[in-house]
Amino acid sequence: MEKEITMNRMGTAPIKKLMLAMGIPMILSMALQALYNIVDSFFVSSIKDTPAVAHLGDYAVNALTLAFPVQMLMVAIGIGTGVGVNALLSKSLGQGDREKGSWISGNAVFLGLCTYIVFLLFGIFGVNAYMVSQTKDPVVLQMGKAYLEICSILSFGSILFMIYEKLLQATGRTMLSTVAQVAGAVTNIILDPILIFGYLGFPELGIEGAAYATVIGQAVSLILGILFHMICNRRDINTGFQYLRPRIKIITEVYTIGIPAIIMQALMSFMTYGVNIIFGAVSTAAVTAYGIYYKIQQFVFFAAFGMNNAMIPIIGFNYGKRDKKRIQEGIRYGMLYTLIIMLVGAMLLQVFAGQLIGIFSLSDETRTLCIRAVRIITLGYLFAGANIAYQGIFQALGYGVRSLLVSTVRLIIVALPLAWIFTRLPNAETLIWTAFPIAEGAALILAAVLMRQVAKKRLT
Repeated sequence: MEKEITMNRMGTAPIKKLMLAMGIPMILSMALQALYNIVDSFFVSSIKDTPAVAHLGDYAVNALTLAFPVQMLMVAIGIGTGVGVNALLSKSLGQGDREKGSWISGNAVFLGLCTYIVFLLFGIFGVNAYMVSQTKDPVVLQMGKAYLEICSILSFGSILFMIYEKLLQATGRTMLSTVAQVAGAVTNIILDPILIFGYLGFPELGIEGAAYATVIGQAVSLILGILFHMICNRRDINTGFQYLRPRIKIITEVYTIGIPAIIMQALMSFMTYGVNIIFGAVSTAAVTAYGIYYKIQQFVFFAAFGMNNAMIPIIGFNYGKRDKKRIQEGIRYGMLYTLIIMLVGAMLLQVFAGQLIGIFSLSDETRTLCIRAVRIITLGYLFAGANIAYQGIFQALGYGVRSLLVSTVRLIIVALPLAWIFTRLPNAETLIWTAFPIAEGAALILAAVLMRQVAKKRLT
């Protein structure tokens, strides 16, 4: 067993190369997660007008935007639980504790099943109240309810795959999790136009077709994730069904790390929900423009979070071994690579904003607002990248609350009040977008202060 620990690449491979080797598959995986959301928006924006409703594509995108916070909440709970599992499992493997790692793995799946039951009940009983809280438009309301009910009731693929994805990542098998994610994304891309527009003899389902394509793709990823876990992870942990039996101690340890991560991720959902309501006071077009922008920017932010997900097991593993030099290298290269991702992303969005927005079938007003959002919000991307890196560092070292504080400042405490204030001022359709880079700058100041405190306690 000691030999296995020594040979584990997270404890021996050069950090500079290891971070890329583990990070690139995770970045691809996260980018594919973003692809699920943007593909649906792309196709539904092309839904044809009816004699009774003009710009039906805009209505459809608006409906997806209003449904999106719930999908983000699913991701928040799945990824947040996975972060706790990832950090705890990688640390246990670093310490050579196979039995504990097996219980962590089994209880992670149990928690995923519990999470699915919650969203199943929401899909049956809660969708109408949720949608009504954001819009009174009958067209948007009907489309949003139809889409969200399907995505919630059949959300088992999305939620459980995120658990198996993290189990594969924690054992260093990031490429396998990416293969599963790719298979699901490709399935979604193929099925979207077929089910939305009724090609190849299928009925024309409209926005419901987008929902069915999404959940089928997620189910494909889940099936592959389970197979890879059962076949490959047996080398490091036991995968028997007896480990599904809940253990309070294991669950408590997972959520000691995971709950702050869940809340941190859920803040993105709450922020989007709040922005939908606040921007609705400006115009329906502003809400739709924000929805399109947000899904485009996810490619950049999810890439940064992919590097974040590589940092956590690497730093966590070496923290379990008490190897301060490798911990410091993990922090240094994790921060550097994340900033490079955000810088490249900002430059590409600035240069190609018009072309990217142009692929969607939107009204002129919505397209103009969306391009404006890209031009302004990307100015804060380097601040955002540093914040994302700091959040991963705090999580890996067991300071989940500090990560939560940074996230709360950047997503809620500064962004939402500023956005609300700007809606009351002249030229609101320009000012509202500046709330986001300002919030990232404020959070970065806090993150730098907290990092100095952590460094003194754990890295000296």
